[in-house]
This record gives sequence, structure tokens and C-alpha cells, in this order.
Amino acid sequence: MDIMKKLLTETFKFAITGVIGFMVDTLVLYLLKGLTGLYGARLISFSCAVITTWLINRSLTFAATPSQHGKHKEFATYFLIMCVGGAVNLACYSGLIAVSPLTRHYPVLAIAAGSLIGMFFNFSLSKALLYHGKAGKSG
Repeated sequence: MDIMKKLLTETFKFAITGVIGFMVDTLVLYLLKGLTGLYGARLISFSCAVITTWLINRSLTFAATPSQHGKHKEFATYFLIMCVGGAVNLACYSGLIAVSPLTRHYPVLAIAAGSLIGMFFNFSLSKALLYHGKAGKSG
């Protein structure tokens, strides 16, 4: 498979995985918000979504270029990448809301922009730090 086709396939699978993660995140949040409040539920739902996407990405999206790290280190790195990507997403969303009357009126546009930027950021970091297919440390 040529490099561009592989990259496009991985990007598509990463995006689909992100949609699944979004659904898990939303479902868990709605199930728990009455018990733990919106913030407690969000911490748990985000963690569930990260676990879900990690499992899918490592076994499907990046199966051809597996991580050279042990599972614990791989998950810890993946979790940090997702947190950083989440911060990029929130910064984009907040910036658009602050400067654009259109996104204040239609915040879904800011959510979509933040999600897309966060997804590409997360994908790039995942490829560079975890699933690059180069020999690395094990354990």
C-alpha cells in the first residue's frame, strides 16, 4: 500500500474511532450526570472515551504500525496526547466563541472546528509518538 493511501486510511479510521469515542463520552456523561454532577460525570466519561478509542486505534487504526511501547506506557502516552488534543479543541472553541458572532449564535460551528483541529492534532501526535512503526523501547 502506498504511503498516501495508508495515511488516508488511518486518518479515516481515526476519525471513525473519534466518533465512537464521542458517542461513548456522551452516553456515559448522560448516564452519570445525575449521580456525580456534570463535572464528575465528564471526568469519568472522558476517561471511558479515551480507553475506548485507545483500544480501537491500537487494534484497528494503527494495526499495521503498532506502538513499540508496552501497553501501560502506550496507554499513558495516548491518554496525555488525548488531553493535550482536548486542550487544543477547547482553545479553538473558546477563541471562536470570543471573536465570532456567528459561532456565538451557532456554537455547533465552534464545536465542530475545535473537534476537527483536535482530531488532527491527536492523530499527528499519535503517529509521531506511538504508532510510527519504528523500532523503539519495549516495556
